[in-house]
Amino acid sequence: MNLHHLTFGEAGSPVVILHGLFGAAKNWTTIAKRLQTEYRVVALDLRNHGQSPWAPSMHLNDMAEDVAKFMAANGLQGAPVVGHSLGGKVAMALALRHPKLIGRLLVSDIAPVAYPRTLSGYVDAMQALNISGEKRRKDLENDLKKAVEEPGIRAFLLSNLRPSGDGFEWQVNLEAIGNGMADIMGFPASLDDHVYDGATLFVRGQTSDYVRPAHHGGIKKFFPKSKIVTVKGAGHWIHADKPDAFYDILKGFLDWRG
Repeated sequence: MNLHHLTFGEAGSPVVILHGLFGAAKNWTTIAKRLQTEYRVVALDLRNHGQSPWAPSMHLNDMAEDVAKFMAANGLQGAPVVGHSLGGKVAMALALRHPKLIGRLLVSDIAPVAYPRTLSGYVDAMQALNISGEKRRKDLENDLKKAVEEPGIRAFLLSNLRPSGDGFEWQVNLEAIGNGMADIMGFPASLDDHVYDGATLFVRGQTSDYVRPAHHGGIKKFFPKSKIVTVKGAGHWIHADKPDAFYDILKGFLDWRG
């Protein structure tokens, strides 16, 4: 699968960034532009997202192989990999399956565990929107408000709309995402005996419950050299909630030569 990507900067060592569910490479533009003076940042659109191809599977192992093949084809062996949420799970699967492919790993607000919650409600709400015909984004936002109360999440979901004819179309494969929700929320049992022994940093948001003390044992099992840091006042989208704090942590981790 030929993943779509955005590149920021021409010189310096490469860094690969993977976005979260319903996200895209463009969501990382602000952070990537700050890094580009010293690093060449390659932000990917995962399968079924952004401008990347669609496929039926959303299994984390399949998505990790997409990234592995992209890195190998583009001379990115040994690059640090940064992943948020779903992108963090893909990054973890990549590190566990191909430990020699990546230089180091930063995982933002997700753990290598199966989560009991489901985000299928967002898929259902997006699929229920009538996006054909002459529609304004404001009208669609009002329609989505009935199912998604939080303004920030509504705006994030609607960022996946693109013009099509007189109306819009989704640039995310909602059918594949909906059908693959169990894989998205889980973590592959096939990786239970795998270990990534490289430098690993987990960054969690203080007000988020995605990385809890109960998860620390699993994190250490898979990533024995990992450390966990907390960003005060940040929720699940740390890079958007506290961009300066997240950038400082990321930059420090990339610059570290230990």
